[in-house]
Amino acid sequence: LRSYLRDESSRLRRLRRFYEKVQALHQDPEASVDNPLLAFSLIKRLHSDWPNIIYSDEATRNTQALHAGLRELEQELPGPEDLDGAARALMRLQDVYALSVKGLASGVFQRAGHPPLYRPGRRVPLSADDCFHVGKVAYDTGDYYHSIAWLEEAASLFRLSYGTWNLEDRSSLEDALDHLAFSYFMAGNISHALSLSMEFLRYADPSNQRVSRNVAKYKKLLETGTGTRHRWDWQGCHGLPPPLSPPHALLGPFSPQPAPERLLHLSCSYETNSSPYLLLQPAKKEMVRIQPYVALYHDFITDAEAETIKGLAGPWLQRSVVASGEKQQKAEYRISKSAWLKDTADPVVRALDRRIAAVTGLDLRPPYAEYLQVVNYGLGGHYEPHFDHATSMKSPLYRMKSGNRIATIMIYLSAVEAGGSTAFVYANFSVPVVKNAALFWWNLRRNGNGDGDTLHAGCPVLAGDKWVANKWIHEHGQEFRRPCSADPQD
Repeated sequence: LRSYLRDESSRLRRLRRFYEKVQALHQDPEASVDNPLLAFSLIKRLHSDWPNIIYSDEATRNTQALHAGLRELEQELPGPEDLDGAARALMRLQDVYALSVKGLASGVFQRAGHPPLYRPGRRVPLSADDCFHVGKVAYDTGDYYHSIAWLEEAASLFRLSYGTWNLEDRSSLEDALDHLAFSYFMAGNISHALSLSMEFLRYADPSNQRVSRNVAKYKKLLETGTGTRHRWDWQGCHGLPPPLSPPHALLGPFSPQPAPERLLHLSCSYETNSSPYLLLQPAKKEMVRIQPYVALYHDFITDAEAETIKGLAGPWLQRSVVASGEKQQKAEYRISKSAWLKDTADPVVRALDRRIAAVTGLDLRPPYAEYLQVVNYGLGGHYEPHFDHATSMKSPLYRMKSGNRIATIMIYLSAVEAGGSTAFVYANFSVPVVKNAALFWWNLRRNGNGDGDTLHAGCPVLAGDKWVANKWIHEHGQEFRRPCSADPQD
């Protein structure tokens, strides 16, 4: 684009010089073509100069060069799926963190009556066209709850700039009003659908027959009183979610806060775990919860190790999948990219495995543990509530023939500016992203049953780039490292 602007600017400068030369020759209306030099200039200009200017293909060449440059990069550019996914990510952030759409459009991440959750160094507002696209993504899936909020903001911004046109815009006030009116109709607000349609006909396109028919239909519904029967059934239409609930309701029911006496046992300590590997540099352990057992190991890796692991995984990142019966598939409730690293991939990965084994006291030799999974959560990246351990014997996890996942260790490879916490839903607590720290928990009780309190979710990333590395350790091979208890209920 910079090259195109430079070439086009040069062409326009030459065109302006020609114009100024012609203008100078005509400044004196009394000048006579009796002057043979003036006559020659005029004849030459009319015969050859003007056609050369008019029929020049320089502008075409410049445009072709711009198109060729785009074609070279086209495969690397975001596609429709990426754009729609980004729009859905904004709606996800809006819901989970109860953010104001008007605030988001103006570049502010704020809940009503609360201080901002995140203050960006540079405030980036959304345009009317941006808001329209988010609303259109919701509209196309029948999600009129979200489409109304975003299309209202789009229409408001379009009204402020009415009469102006931006080269990059693909929508207009006309489009926003049209989609917004139908969204309100589907939500059961017939009178507002009518007023928006009337505004459409008044300012945008008075001759639009389809909208005129809609206006007549809305008036008839209101006159006969049948409009009230068009109430929006959130559960019954297209399987859509109900209107916005408090943020915690999106994660599931919460149990009461832990009793104060249970919190008294939480502490921080230097741990060697009887491992020679940790004698000179003990692990910095913070007990986060006793039940479920969750510990955070601070400074578990170095910045250099984190960058190495991210660099190794980068070329292999693919859209994350989830276990679904006996298969694995992509899912909207897990938005991330992941890659798997063997311990032979790099000495850093091998050293990390040794460190995990030392801290946990568990056997990580194949097949007792899975490869290191590196995950990148981008814009609005999240993972809805789930268990790491299998809850069905048909799960693909059992293909390793090493039992269920007994424990998880999750290493934060990056910091985020806001969001991205790991929320333990039933246990009612969350752990924020702590760069270079490792979060450890037991997925199974000592009797081998799954621990229901380990249901957890990756909250959407509000701002930043979240990278984690997961190591899942299986129960076989740990029989003497984490033996059963004498109490079968333990």
